Amino acid sequence: MKLNQRGLLIVISGPSGVGKGTVREALFEMEGHDLVYSTSMTTRPPREGEIDGKDYYFVSKEEFLERIKNDQFLEYAEFVGNYYGTPKDKIDAQLEQGKEVVLEIEVQGALQVREKVKDAVFIFIAPPNKEALFRRLLRRGTEDPETIDSRMKKAEREFPLAHKYDYIVVNDEVMNAADRIIAIIRAEHAKTERAIYKYREMLEVD
Repeated sequence: MKLNQRGLLIVISGPSGVGKGTVREALFEMEGHDLVYSTSMTTRPPREGEIDGKDYYFVSKEEFLERIKNDQFLEYAEFVGNYYGTPKDKIDAQLEQGKEVVLEIEVQGALQVREKVKDAVFIFIAPPNKEALFRRLLRRGTEDPETIDSRMKKAEREFPLAHKYDYIVVNDEVMNAADRIIAIIRAEHAKTERAIYKYREMLEVD
């Protein structure tokens, strides 16, 4: 029985190239969980095959800016003329249903969320070492050496920010990392501060 009936917001973050997306995909392939992926909102037009509400929530720039004005995003950013953000109301609705909402974002976005959602679970995905991160960036084969060097320098600035997270999970092997995250979620539900109210209700009923 899960004492904490409200879902958890699980923020998976870390430097570019560390394998956040791969770990998240492995996490969702595992059985026996109630995970949902946080769908972002954007002002860019949908691409062929994309579904509103599944791939993104597609809105006008005017609506997005109005949401910023009304503080309705956990985090947002502008990229190549389009806005992207994590809408608060969508996540709150899923948490109230008892869903475990997984948000996979970059380090700066995670720090924005940390300021707004104190009871979220923040997990920093780290490489086994710097050389492993460099090899992963090379294997992607999508960037030139200058861009890889820039990403490595950015990662070195982000490594010290790991202390702002609740947990550090080393991505030495993808399934091992996913297993550790599932264990973290289970442990978080059993924390006294989350479970005590339901526990007291049980005692009163019995």
